[in-house]
Amino acid sequence: MTYSVIRGGAVTAIVSVLLLTACGGRPDGANASADPGGVRLVNPGKLTVCTNLPFEPFQFNQNGEVVGFDVDIVNLAARKLGVTQEIVNIDFAVIKSGAALNSGKCDLAAAGMTITEERKKNIDFSVPYFDATQALMAKKGSGITSLDDARAKKGFKIGVLAGTTGLDYVRSKGFDPVQFADANKLLLSLDTGQTGAIVQDLPVVRTWLKKPDIGAKFELIANFHTGEHYGIGMKLGNAALGKVVNESIEAAMKDGAYDAIYKKWFDDAPPPATTP
Repeated sequence: MTYSVIRGGAVTAIVSVLLLTACGGRPDGANASADPGGVRLVNPGKLTVCTNLPFEPFQFNQNGEVVGFDVDIVNLAARKLGVTQEIVNIDFAVIKSGAALNSGKCDLAAAGMTITEERKKNIDFSVPYFDATQALMAKKGSGITSLDDARAKKGFKIGVLAGTTGLDYVRSKGFDPVQFADANKLLLSLDTGQTGAIVQDLPVVRTWLKKPDIGAKFELIANFHTGEHYGIGMKLGNAALGKVVNESIEAAMKDGAYDAIYKKWFDDAPPPATTP
């Protein structure tokens, strides 16, 4: 995915990774608390955020803490509310279906999640905060230069993350890809030969390839400009929280905070944003 970044001081808050069962959320927001601004939260004093780890550089574990681009973006809203961010790691399918949000397991979903019309039936999204592009990655010397090359090779397998727009894209090109539950398993499939190439979000691939052990074995084969945009997800109809999230993103894009966060995680200035 092509990416753009949010402006602002990269604020890092201490976040806890909890299992879904330990989240403490209540169905339909029952017993949720309201902060001084009137936004009702699942857990008192916390902005509870669902994600699917790891998805570096957006959300991943580092020295016992969950950090990343999305974490810093959500921290902008948490600061505005005067609360701390708490992260819940669950399957992406539970996030994109709206089940975790609409049942009160979490307040927000920040998982490098593309805004789609299908997902908008189950989730409300923030304003777009990141432009997205897919990428094809393979072992060096694979001989693959495109998806057409992969199609021409008998028995060649493409790997993707389950439930993602990458899966949708590969299927639209006539493939029946092998699906994996998380990014680490997807990358491992390429390393072990279970797949011959994988399709993953471009910023994730670029982050992988910066690591010497991965860059020595794999390469970026092609980019697919799919016109996707990431959004922060929330429960359907949660206009009060949506207003806070949107205001924090829009302010960051004006005051330089977004640029600072982007440079922190991508070592570069964000490209010009595109219109959804």
